[in-house]
Amino acid sequence: MMARDSTTRVFGLDRLAPAAVALLRAAAAAGGGAPAWLVGGAVRDALLRRPDADVDIAVPRGALALAERVAARLGATAVVLDAERGAARVAGPAVRLDINDLRAPTLEGDLAARDFTVNALAVPLDRLLAAGRAPLVDPTGGVADLRAGRLRPAGPGVLTDDPLRTLRAVRLEATLGLRLTPAAARAVRAAAPRLARVSAERVRDELVALLGLPATGRALRRADALGLLAVVLPEIGPMRATAQPAPHRFDVLEHSLRALEGCDRVLARLAALDPFGDELVAHAAETLGGGLDRARVLKLAALLHDVAKPQTRRLVDGRVRFFQHDILGAARARAIGERLRLPERAVAVLERLVRQHLRPMHLAQSGVTPRARWRFYRELGHDTRDLLLLALVDGAAVTGASPLALWRRATLIRDLLSGWAEADTAAAAPPLLRGEDVMARFGLPPGPAIGDLLARAREAQDLGLVRTREEALAYLDSSGGAP
Repeated sequence: MMARDSTTRVFGLDRLAPAAVALLRAAAAAGGGAPAWLVGGAVRDALLRRPDADVDIAVPRGALALAERVAARLGATAVVLDAERGAARVAGPAVRLDINDLRAPTLEGDLAARDFTVNALAVPLDRLLAAGRAPLVDPTGGVADLRAGRLRPAGPGVLTDDPLRTLRAVRLEATLGLRLTPAAARAVRAAAPRLARVSAERVRDELVALLGLPATGRALRRADALGLLAVVLPEIGPMRATAQPAPHRFDVLEHSLRALEGCDRVLARLAALDPFGDELVAHAAETLGGGLDRARVLKLAALLHDVAKPQTRRLVDGRVRFFQHDILGAARARAIGERLRLPERAVAVLERLVRQHLRPMHLAQSGVTPRARWRFYRELGHDTRDLLLLALVDGAAVTGASPLALWRRATLIRDLLSGWAEADTAAAAPPLLRGEDVMARFGLPPGPAIGDLLARAREAQDLGLVRTREEALAYLDSSGGAP
C-alpha cells in the first residue's frame, strides 16, 4: 500500500516515471501556460509507488487542439476519442497521453463525477513542473481511501451514470489490492443489472482487461459474487444449477471456474513445463487481435468449455450423460464471442477449443495410432498447444487437483506436445501430387473425387508413408484409389 509519510497532501514529480515526466513537459510546452492538471490513475499509481508511463491530463477546454499540438511536438498521432466531450489521445511508439476537457465547470466538480475516490485526484501541472512539487487536489478523500485500502464510488450516482464502472471496480480491486466497502459493494450489486445496457464494445474491453490479470479466476469469482458475471455471461446461471456425476466433484460452473483458475496457475508457470516452456510462453503471447492474446482466449475457453452441459444433460440407463455438449457448446461459444464483439480470429480459436476439448480424452480411450495422431494435428493446426493446455486444466478441475501436479503424469499431453513441431514441419512441406497428376493417372475429370484423392495422398505424405510423386501415385493405386 501507499507509503506513510508527510507528503500525502503534496505530490512530488519524482513519483512519476521519467517517460511520464517527458510527456508532461511536452504537454505543458504545447499548452503555452494554459491551466492543466495531471489527473486520475497516473496520480493514484504514483502514490502507490507504481509509476506508469501512461498519463492523463485535464484542461478547462481545447483538449482536441492541444492533443494535435502535443502529437506534432512528439512525432506521434492525435486520435479523437470523443469529439462531443473533448477527449483525445496522443499515441505513438512508447507514447500514450490522454487529454480531456473538464466535464464540470470546476476541477473539483470534474473529480467528484469520476468513478472512484482513488481516481478523483489531481495535481496542477504548471506548479508540479516548475517546483517539482505541487498540492494534491483530493475533494472526495481518495488519499485516505488509498491508505486504508478502501474502494468506494466518488459520488452517489457515478455507478448508475455509467454501469461499466461496476465491472471496473472488480479490476481495480484485483490490480490495486483495494476492497470495496460494504456500502460500495451494495451499490455495485444494485447497479449490476444496468450493465446489460452498456455497449458490447465497452464491456468487451473491460472483460479483456480482466482476462489479462494474473488471477482472472479470482476476479471473475468476485464479479460473480457481486452479480456482474451473470449479466455479462447469462449462460453461467444454468451452469451453476447443473450437477455432474462422479468422478466430477463440482457443478458445471464451479468446475469451469476451477479450470480457469488452473489456467492462471499454468500460464504463470509455463516456463516450468519442460521441455516445452519457451515455445509455450511465446505461443501464449501471440496476439489474436483486439488486445486478445492466446493466453486470454485460453482462459475464456476454460470458462466456457462446458457451457452447453446444462442443455444436454440427460439420464440414460441410470447414468447422467452430456451428449454433444462439445458441438452445441462450440456454437454457443461463437455466439458469445460475437455478442461481445471479439475479433473473428479470437472467436474462431475459442470456438475450436470448445468444440475439440474432448478430443484428447477420446484419443486416450481409443489409442493414439499414427493416423489418429496425424488427424489430430491436422484439425487443430496452430491451436494444438492451446487445446492440450485446456485438456490439462480441464482434467485437473474434475477433482480440484493442481494442473501442475497433473502435468507430471500427463503422458499423452506431453507426447502430443512433443510431436507438434514435427507435424507442423510436415504440413508445411509442398504436396507431392497436384490435381493434374491425379486426373492423368486415373483418367478423371475435375471434381470432388480429385480432392478426395489428393487428401488421401497428403495424409500418406504427412505420415511418412510416401516420399516421392511416384510413391504417392502407387499408394493411391494400392489403396483402391483408381476409379
